[in-house]
Amino acid sequence: MRGLQGKSALVTGAGSGLGRGMALRLAEEGARVAILDVDREGAEDTRNAIERAGGEAVALELDITDYAACQAVVAAVKERFGGVDVLVNNAGWDHAENFVETDPELWRKIIDINLYGPLNMHHVTLPEMLAQGGGKIVNIASDAGRIGSSGEAVYSACKGGVIAFGKTVCRELARRGVIINTVCPGPSDTPLFAAFAGEGEAGEKLRASLARSIPLKRLGTADDIAGIVAFLASDDANFIVGQTISVSGGLTMHG
Repeated sequence: MRGLQGKSALVTGAGSGLGRGMALRLAEEGARVAILDVDREGAEDTRNAIERAGGEAVALELDITDYAACQAVVAAVKERFGGVDVLVNNAGWDHAENFVETDPELWRKIIDINLYGPLNMHHVTLPEMLAQGGGKIVNIASDAGRIGSSGEAVYSACKGGVIAFGKTVCRELARRGVIINTVCPGPSDTPLFAAFAGEGEAGEKLRASLARSIPLKRLGTADDIAGIVAFLASDDANFIVGQTISVSGGLTMHG
């Protein structure tokens, strides 16, 4: 893909799952990758994998709900790589439970991670992108934010908010060189999904049920999502602006 060689890319939640796949793919395309994750050990594992493959990366511990920490991380990446060209807002978390059985404490945790976290990262990264004349942001939402998902009411609200927020900021800043798009993964085989589905027979039944409902008859993988993220971050996608793209194996088919 054109235009990623030598660019600096920040990927939140890149210590495992889909985020790790995105970081590995961006590095494969020649980007220098900042791996940001609350799990420092996981971030280091991703960094090591990139470096073993001949890429360049730095691993930084980050809680995206902490605005000051987000500021410090962006400053560190700018010092290390000389700028911030790409931001991938991937980090997320959820707990499966019917809304009427939840409480405000759980809502706050879900909102802090899935909505305020991306807002924090936009707010500390955009000034750097504007100062250098532009950049690319790829937000990872979810099809839950487009069509809803039982047991994920607040999470779905956050992901719908991320979609709308990205479109709005892109309208404000595209003329200044900042392009924002959103990717909505469908059910994917990740640690987050495993935690959502639960252990044992119930989890396996949910996994099998979802696989049956997907036209490709399987859950998504990190490799399935990484390609579209790298594409949207590249120069090949320079005229794709403010779009929301589902990557769900056909489970959802938006026109």
